[in-house]
Amino acid sequence: MTIRKLLPAVLAGIGAVSVSPVMASMGNIGTTYGVLPSDLASAQALSMFNSQVSATYYNPAYLAKDSRGELTTGLLHADHELRASSVGGGSAPLRDGDILQDSPSQQVLLGMKTDLTSLTKYDHPLYFGFMLGVEKYGEEMLAFNSQTSTSGQYFEYGRQPLFLNLGGGTQIWRGLDMGLSARITLHSEAELVATSTLAGETSYETLNVSAKPSIRPIFGLNMDWGESFCGEGDSCWFNGLETAFSYRGYSNTNTTVDSTITIPGTVLDPGINLAITTIDSYQPNIYAAGLAYGRERWRVGVTLEMQEWSSLEEELEGDTIKDQAVNTGGAPYELRFKDIVVPRIGGEFNINDTYKLTGGVAFSESPLDSNASLEVNYLDADKMILGLGLTAEYKSVPVLAYPVRFDLAYQYQQLDSREFDLYDRRSPSFPQSYETVEAEGDVHVFSGSITLKF
Repeated sequence: MTIRKLLPAVLAGIGAVSVSPVMASMGNIGTTYGVLPSDLASAQALSMFNSQVSATYYNPAYLAKDSRGELTTGLLHADHELRASSVGGGSAPLRDGDILQDSPSQQVLLGMKTDLTSLTKYDHPLYFGFMLGVEKYGEEMLAFNSQTSTSGQYFEYGRQPLFLNLGGGTQIWRGLDMGLSARITLHSEAELVATSTLAGETSYETLNVSAKPSIRPIFGLNMDWGESFCGEGDSCWFNGLETAFSYRGYSNTNTTVDSTITIPGTVLDPGINLAITTIDSYQPNIYAAGLAYGRERWRVGVTLEMQEWSSLEEELEGDTIKDQAVNTGGAPYELRFKDIVVPRIGGEFNINDTYKLTGGVAFSESPLDSNASLEVNYLDADKMILGLGLTAEYKSVPVLAYPVRFDLAYQYQQLDSREFDLYDRRSPSFPQSYETVEAEGDVHVFSGSITLKF
């Protein structure tokens, strides 16, 4: 595309109301699905007690539970079938189970964990890890689409932008581990200054594009009660009991476009200024507490997450594409969010020394507290999450000196049906809704990974 065609494309792509499927979302793979197959399989119930590199997102303290280094690569494929059926009302024609979104999320995953003790003058272990996820199997780092919609759009599902976490963990007392990590997202800016004709042909263009990282903290704390309070060889009920706490700071992907256009003889200097600021892939503050108990062949765990989605209302006030849906003075089409608590229960069973089964279930209430949002027309619903996975760890492999681990997982998410009113100021029926729809859907997630120990 030449620079002369850039401005019309920017204005059309950002400012137009679209009815195409949403390609990005307010979710991220870590919160919406799970990072690695083991996280998907337990419905994230055991993610705070997972020593793999996904611990950099869920609980960096658990990096210290396994002294071995590891290199992990994997794939994630999430199929969405998110529907909206008209239930009457309004002026729009009826529709029957229209599929609003079926574009998959396809991530390539890469992670590494290692012991950095040899870099210091001390013998105290210090573990470092990073986790990377890139959309479209590695071809797309910034999957992003912010829009209004006349047909409704789902709030949380779709392609995801770059997922990047890095951090470390160490033991601070017998049985007590602590970790810190960072979630890194991109905030990009584009500035265009140009002279244009009424036909949209630009000249004397200046275009500046920049992107900077936004770093948000993650803190984790883990206690192994048996290691802390039971002596070696002692048999006490604390053995196998672990508790964990983590805090994940809010984050988002942000894009700002600022253009200044003059049209000789029509729009003189300083010209027309068009400023667009929008956010995507929002993650709220998340406080999580977990408890796990295990024996030689099995382990069960429960995790409770408190997610502060109510803060998103303030974030959207500065979003020039979606701000009309917030602070409407209590109108029936005002967009509102609420804080939610997500319970997760999971377990794993060692079939033998090689194979392990993992399963989990979770219930996530929708953070969307309103049934309407002017022109944005977000759709969402409570969902039940079921996960199942198989792990195979081969301790003796030709050529390799350390074990190799294979993970496969499947996760199913069912969205309950929920009714929404759709509003558009251009509709002849406004300020009444032009359509009422029933939203529901299914999500199927498949994931696999290979982990090399070293």
